[in-house]
Amino acid sequence: MTTATHTIPGTRAGAAAPAAPADHAAARLAVTRLDLCNFRNYASLRLEVEARPVVLTGPNGAGKTSLLEALSFLAPGRGLRHARASEVGRLEAGGGAWTVAARIASPDGQISLGTGRDPDGGQAARRLVRVNGTPARAQAALAECLSVVWLTPEMDRLFEDGAATRRRFFDRLVVGLDPAHAGRVQAYDRALRERARLLRDGARDPAWLDALEERMATEGVAIAAARREAAARLDALARDVTGPFPGAALAIEGEVEAWLDDRPALAAEDRLRQALAASRARDAEAGGAGHGPHRSDLRVRHLAMDRAAALCSTGEQKALLVAIVLAHARLLAAARGAAPVLLLDEVAAHLDEVCRRALFERLAELGVQAWLTGTDAGLFAPLGAWAQFLTVAEAAVAA
Repeated sequence: MTTATHTIPGTRAGAAAPAAPADHAAARLAVTRLDLCNFRNYASLRLEVEARPVVLTGPNGAGKTSLLEALSFLAPGRGLRHARASEVGRLEAGGGAWTVAARIASPDGQISLGTGRDPDGGQAARRLVRVNGTPARAQAALAECLSVVWLTPEMDRLFEDGAATRRRFFDRLVVGLDPAHAGRVQAYDRALRERARLLRDGARDPAWLDALEERMATEGVAIAAARREAAARLDALARDVTGPFPGAALAIEGEVEAWLDDRPALAAEDRLRQALAASRARDAEAGGAGHGPHRSDLRVRHLAMDRAAALCSTGEQKALLVAIVLAHARLLAAARGAAPVLLLDEVAAHLDEVCRRALFERLAELGVQAWLTGTDAGLFAPLGAWAQFLTVAEAAVAA
């Protein structure tokens, strides 16, 4: 199999670029090499870039978003399209095994990450993870090495969609601050599904259900506590903004989070365990569970307008999302010493010129590596020589 390699040392000339501070550049998290095999429409690709913003332009359907999706699989979960491991393999290759590998520049040195579908696992094949060539037990190991956050056009309705979509978005932000959060969420979800299956099948083994509810209580309260702490820290920064992006108020609302307002974690665990045990009959009939952090929701308010995000215009909601992601990047830069890698799909097309320039300036201030896509390269001209410009066409990448 032939591998296409693109090393991008230079950039396209453009308007005067915003200057990234040297101290941020030295402590940056960045993907410097990306290798794909049988991923979406890419048979094989090696892409080498510098630890600076990367602009991917080309026609719709060329493979720009697929590159961002590959990068999003360097974080725990289903990536920016929320796809299963069985859904991203290249169709021309039978949709089977695929791999995404990357070299990461970090403040602690170079890291190699790899993930892909187990070629011997059949239809139920799970996703495998390697860190520096060593197999990892769970996807959560990725979060220890790299923080990745994304915005896509599909997220423009985030504040109007269901609570589950907002929880997934916010949990990605929490993982940046607390990498162990990813493992807790996965463990809780497994216990939640297994309990629901037992109740649906009419299982009446109290010891089995007790064990699952114990796990749900322990992990569930830890999840709620991590969300509350992250929301409070992010709220403080999201309120304090300048320029065209709006200030935002954030809060996590949920039963378990409310319990933590007036009692210690162990008491909240006891209460959740008791609530789950008492609701077995109702949960067996309704499915799922009526108590737990899987029912919590992220609430966001546009401060200048004093209006809930769900009631704002599409443009105002987009500006709120960008403001939250930028505040999160500031928070991570201070808390972990490096801002996350940002994947911004078609973000420039949905912002006016003033907001686009402000976004580029904020990225420069943070010294963040952002991967930005769009069909019109001209929208990214203000990035100038600070960015690396690549053209994507029919799953091929060129400088």
